[in-house]
Order: sequence, then C-alpha cells, then structure tokens
Amino acid sequence: MRFRHPDGTTVHLAYCTNVHPAETLDGVLAQLRDHCEPVRRRLGRDRLGIGLWLAKDAAHALVTDPAALRTLRSELDRRGLEVVTLNGFPYEGFGAEEVKYRVYRPDWADPERLEHTTSLARVLAGLLPDDVTEGSVSTLPLAWRTRWDDERAETARTALRTLAERLDALRELTGRSVRVGLEPEPGCVVETTADAIGPLTALAHDRIGVCVDTCHLATSFEDPDTALDALTGAGVRIVKSQLSAALHAAEPRRPEVREALAAFAEPRFLHQTRTLTDTGLSGTDDLAEAVHGDALPDTAPWRSHFHVPLHAAPAAPLTATLPVLRTALTRLVGGPHPLTHHLEVETYTWQALPPDLRPRDRGRLADGIAAELTLARDLLTDLGLKELP
Repeated sequence: MRFRHPDGTTVHLAYCTNVHPAETLDGVLAQLRDHCEPVRRRLGRDRLGIGLWLAKDAAHALVTDPAALRTLRSELDRRGLEVVTLNGFPYEGFGAEEVKYRVYRPDWADPERLEHTTSLARVLAGLLPDDVTEGSVSTLPLAWRTRWDDERAETARTALRTLAERLDALRELTGRSVRVGLEPEPGCVVETTADAIGPLTALAHDRIGVCVDTCHLATSFEDPDTALDALTGAGVRIVKSQLSAALHAAEPRRPEVREALAAFAEPRFLHQTRTLTDTGLSGTDDLAEAVHGDALPDTAPWRSHFHVPLHAAPAAPLTATLPVLRTALTRLVGGPHPLTHHLEVETYTWQALPPDLRPRDRGRLADGIAAELTLARDLLTDLGLKELP
C-alpha cells in the first residue's frame, strides 16, 4: 500500500511474511498464492506491499539463479504484490516448533550473516518495482548479548563496513539504493535505540541505519519521541519501522494477571519481559521466567515482547502497547517530512497466541492481517497521508 505524504513523497506500508514462514523458493511462491494475494483481495486493493522474509536457502536460490528471480518477480506482478523491504533478521528455521535463541544465529560476527545480508540486498534490487529506487532490509542488532566480546565486536564492525561498501557498489551497478537497518531488541547487544547510536555513528555510513520496531520500543519502556529525536539528532537514518504492539500488564502482582500472562508463555518464540524500576530496567529473557517465579519485580507494569495483533488487544486484565505505536508513528510520518518511507506490520505470532485466539484456518488469518493493515491505513490517513491507488 502506498501513501502520499503532504511533502509529496511516497510512504510504503507492507506486512511481513514471516507470519507464514517458508524455507524454500517454492514455499515463498506458495505464500504469495495462499496468503498474500488473499489479503490483498480482502482489502480491495489492486496492489499490496509485502515485506518478504527469505530464509537462507530461498535467498541463495534467488541470488544464484537469474531465472528464479525473474519467476518471483513475475509472480509478484501477477498477484498484485510489490516488495520494497525485506526482513533479514531470521536466517532459517523461523517456522520450527522451537525458535527461541536460535533466531539470533548467525550473528554479525559470523561470516554467514554478512553473506546472507548481501544476498538479500542483491535480491531486493531485482524485486523493487520499476518506479521505486529505494529498498530496505532489517537485520538483527549485532548479536544476542551473551555471545559478545571485544573480538566479536570488532569482527562485526568489519563486516558492517564491508556490507556498506557492497551496498555502494550495488547502487553503482543497478541504480537501486538498498539500506540495512539494525533492529534493536531486548536482550541483544543493541537492546534499545540509544544502544544503536554509538555503533552506527562510529560506522558513519548512510547505508547502514536502524529499524525501529514499536513492540521492542515499548517492551524496553522507551519514550518514542525521545528515542526518535535522539536518533535523528545523532544523524542515524531510520531505514524502516516495524509497526507492532507488545503485551502490557499494569498490575503483575495480581494472581489473575499472572494467570492471563501465563497463557501467552509458549514454547516457540522468546518473549523477553521488562519492568521499569527506580534503578532502571529489570527483565527476564522469557515470559515464563517472570510469570512462574520472582525473577522480576512486580510492583510496576510489565511488558513482554509478544507481538499481539494490532487491531485486537488481549482481554482484560491485559492490554497492548498500541498507544506507543501511535505516538511513534506520529513522529515517524506525521511531521513536515517522514523520518522513514518504509513501514511494515510485523505480527508473526498469530499461531503462538493462546489457543482460543489463534486463527483456525488460512481464511481467518487473512482476515486478521487485513484488519491490522486497515488499522495502520487509518492511522496514516488520520495523520494527513493520502492513500494512493
């Protein structure tokens, strides 16, 4: 979906396909048929943006076989879909029964991460619509914190410098500009937007910036205006923003609140949980650690990294952090000029919701994704953007 900002530029809205992961190119093509096109039809749109997630095998097939890339581009066109952004965070296995810490490997100290991200950038340059010259790729925020030391940090800096050089070369070769954004996430080396400023200003390259995920922003209790002002003040480019909402529990001390939270403590994804105390953030790596013990102070609200559907907040006594998303979006695109032109709804946890909240079939899932995009569209038009055909 495209929107005209009052300054005349185009803002793109997509939804991320990691909600129906596939490891192979055939699987990606099936996604377009079984999920993405039905969502577009529900929205009554001739064209729908999708943020593709390409696992390593699918990305390798596309970057090494020009015919495969042409096939994917043709299928996108045929089904009324377009791609201006890729989710390069998960490397493989995002559809596994247990993902948890695996999603952070390989990290930016491992050579596979550089090669995979380079492949994604090259693929994206070939997928961009004919009238679009700017693409974006989100990636993990360096590494999970426990695997980090000075040696790995220097290796990662070298890899990012190499990536920036390759992106420059790609621009010269294709005329397409692809930028990569580190996506701050709780528990990682770059946990907050503030943590991103140092590494990115040291790198000092326009093609490497930040991806602001509003669920992660909320989970870390970051104030959106303060965070975004700090990024822009430091000259850090906001490459893209993922529109998402975290799980919020106002009174975690109450037994009924703990019981409601426990329903979201599931075995597939990691749900980092945080609370803000007088001495700063306190947290656990997963929701179960917080719910079933005393690892987390419970005198102040908790927020958990669980991407809840934007249009459907959980039932009381829980809520979602949609107000944080609204505030961030106002700052991102509600001013005289957008801070980013790429927005992506990223609720990948539909099948990890408590059983009574999960969509029972593909049709219900498409309904839910369409409802999320409708909400995002309404937020954008309320900010003065005009939806384009």
